[in-house]
Amino acid sequence: MKTQINPSGMPNGFSSELLHNLDMDEQNLIKRRMNVLGSSYKLMYHHPVEFVRGDGMYLYDAAGVPYLDCYNNVVSVGHCNARVAEAVARQISTLNTHTRYLHPAILDYAERLLATFPAPLKRVMFACTGSEAVDLALRIAFSHTGADGVIISEFAYHGTTMTASSVSPSLGQSVPLGQHVRTVRAPLAYREEVADVGLRLARDVEEAIDDLERHGIRFAAFLADSIFSSDGLASDPAGFLQPVIEVVHRRGGLYIADEVQPGFCRTGDAFWGFQRHHIVPDIVVMGKPMGNGMPISACVTAPDFLEQFSQCRYFNTFDGNPVSIAAAAAVLSELQERDLLKNCRTVGALLKGKLQALQKKYDCIGDIRGTGLYWSIEFVKDQKTKEPDAALTLAAVNALREAHILVSTFGLYENCMKLRPLLIMEPQHVDQFADSLDCVLERLTVQQHAVY
Repeated sequence: MKTQINPSGMPNGFSSELLHNLDMDEQNLIKRRMNVLGSSYKLMYHHPVEFVRGDGMYLYDAAGVPYLDCYNNVVSVGHCNARVAEAVARQISTLNTHTRYLHPAILDYAERLLATFPAPLKRVMFACTGSEAVDLALRIAFSHTGADGVIISEFAYHGTTMTASSVSPSLGQSVPLGQHVRTVRAPLAYREEVADVGLRLARDVEEAIDDLERHGIRFAAFLADSIFSSDGLASDPAGFLQPVIEVVHRRGGLYIADEVQPGFCRTGDAFWGFQRHHIVPDIVVMGKPMGNGMPISACVTAPDFLEQFSQCRYFNTFDGNPVSIAAAAAVLSELQERDLLKNCRTVGALLKGKLQALQKKYDCIGDIRGTGLYWSIEFVKDQKTKEPDAALTLAAVNALREAHILVSTFGLYENCMKLRPLLIMEPQHVDQFADSLDCVLERLTVQQHAVY
């Protein structure tokens, strides 16, 4: 059923086949980019966009046109957030060095960060990217268990390092999975109408562990994005991960929660995505949003799991540097003082209502999934057959780009629209997005019917 509809090799990626559609300035910029950066660096959209500044919910192109950002979770508390910018500027003009010198800022932030976690998650180790944090989490799991078997979801994405990419099937067939890795179906009930996605996932995990052991590989860890972002978003019912973590622990493994996407208030239910399932993972990794664009990530775990790993010397020159820590501390203050968890919940509810209304209006919207400020709109040929419509999804995403709204595609069949706005989204932004999507779908569905 899965087909690659974009010759760029990346969902919603720009293909050089479309270069002739652009003006000469855009063509020259892209050619320069290709000459110095190479073809592995991908651009988004059929018509790539050049941004020159950002402010709050908006990015501005070279002509000064604002684009509503409903995609970039990195700048979680807003583009060019004043508190973050001031904290970074003040710190970088004072001191920036590594963690082998004493500095109170990293300790102050670590204590504040750990206070958001349940016991016994009371140790934090910093890194620069989510990929590094995933790599570190797996090292800790391997060290603690003495094993190296890993189980992930079938279209997961966990990063770009050698280790993280080996557990990231969404990167495609050109990036092979490790021989010690097994995949399980994502906990999605829409297409298969599963009675209990949690129990099915737990059974799949148990079978994957059995398969590892049949091949002489001992089970070390189950690694999962707590909202299964790359698989197309699996959010409900809350609590479905409870039977999974029970299996993981019974079979001697550690549960690693990848909170890069659902963490830091995004789900609207709790500060961390795993909390809405009422579980306590053994290791938690986080990244992108914690520095609002500054490179910082972290791995949080219990002291017991670090006992064996602590015999190794861990040092990363830039992890926890004072400038990145200043940014992260400012982000945490923004989240807490502006009560962005509540904002995710209340504005997310408004967004859900708008999406459900559009689903009733358009037969091409098969499913609406999500929570807080993270939503998936699954497009289908019609709601009865549920046949994925990747072409319509891509057309809608690119039409929204022309309407100055930023979203993208994701999911196993590339037929889901990823709606992941900044945590500062307000009701007027919800209206702007919903009205634009309504206009886009009305035009595209009329065009579809004219073709047929």
